Amino acid sequence: MSQTQEQTISEATPWAAIAGVIATVSVFAIAQGLSYPLLSFILQRQGVSPGMIGLSAAMTPIGFILSSPIIPSLTRRFGAGRTALTCAALSAVILALIGWTQDLYAWFLLRFLIGVSTNPLYVISEIWMIALAPPSRRGRIMGIYTTVISAGFAAGPLCLLFVGSEGWPPFLVGIAAFCICGLCLALVLHRLPDMNGEGSRHVSVFGFVSLAWLLLFAVVAAAGFEQGILALLPVYGTSHGISETTMSALLAVMIAGNIALQVPLGLLAERWSARVVRLGCVTATVLGCAAIPILIETPLVWPFVFVWGAVSYGIYTMAIIELGESFTGQMLVAGNAAFAMMWGVGGIAVPPVAGMAMGVFGPSGLPLTLGVICLALALLSVARWRTA
Repeated sequence: MSQTQEQTISEATPWAAIAGVIATVSVFAIAQGLSYPLLSFILQRQGVSPGMIGLSAAMTPIGFILSSPIIPSLTRRFGAGRTALTCAALSAVILALIGWTQDLYAWFLLRFLIGVSTNPLYVISEIWMIALAPPSRRGRIMGIYTTVISAGFAAGPLCLLFVGSEGWPPFLVGIAAFCICGLCLALVLHRLPDMNGEGSRHVSVFGFVSLAWLLLFAVVAAAGFEQGILALLPVYGTSHGISETTMSALLAVMIAGNIALQVPLGLLAERWSARVVRLGCVTATVLGCAAIPILIETPLVWPFVFVWGAVSYGIYTMAIIELGESFTGQMLVAGNAAFAMMWGVGGIAVPPVAGMAMGVFGPSGLPLTLGVICLALALLSVARWRTA
């Protein structure tokens, strides 16, 4: 047998297992994407202030952050498959309790708990995708994975157009999605790798920070950019005299670019390496922060935000690929859990900082804040590259 044939056999892509994980993640993302606007609409009808609605929504990412350190221990003790199935079932139960209580203060605890229960499901699914993807195809497969996640989150709010935001129907859609998520997972569980069998070194989530601090900073930057743009780009646009309808459409185009271009970015990573493409994405994001004040009132803003959204989220896609290239087994579990924690940190910390900067510097505070964070990431990446 030739060396090429041996390599082809050793890198055979387990498409059935990958399809099962992707199906699991897609319905999970739909349920998550549906819950955020649904609960905000309900609280708004109850006369709850925007500030309290924002605090309520923040409980889920806080659940992500606080649950991340225990994920490696859960997978070691109970196994990745059992932990993920349990989390899917718990998520369905908690969402049912949210629909049953319809109470602001009860929702603070329940939204925190749904963050705790969904985070391991998300982290473990991502670990499986990294472990299943052959190195030569990891870029495109992780590009497909992040595309599905983005599309699922975008599809969640669209469900409300069909079932509305009143009564049990929207909650039943979310509960059914979590149940289908568990079913998809159960069907392919025997094909998925056992993380406890790979590698002997165990490390805590906090211990992992010193091993891959630059990748974790990349996650913070990507999360902060995404959440900052979603929260504050409409405010930025209206300050330039652009209508709310147009700004909503611009955000939709930005999300569409994110969905459409992750696979091409993954293919570039296979050709040039994820580290090179990550630096390119960071550089393009910084240039976008400098260009948005110039383009915001011109027709060029439409293709611009399409690409800008893609390269900004591409920072995260490339970081995930790099993680899979460098770690396996329980180290990979700890790394993915650390990624989830840093995503929560970036999503919670950056938007308020950008908002305060807009209060001090005016509308330019938004691109200034995001640009400075991404520029710091670019400079640190170059410096690390030179010393490696």
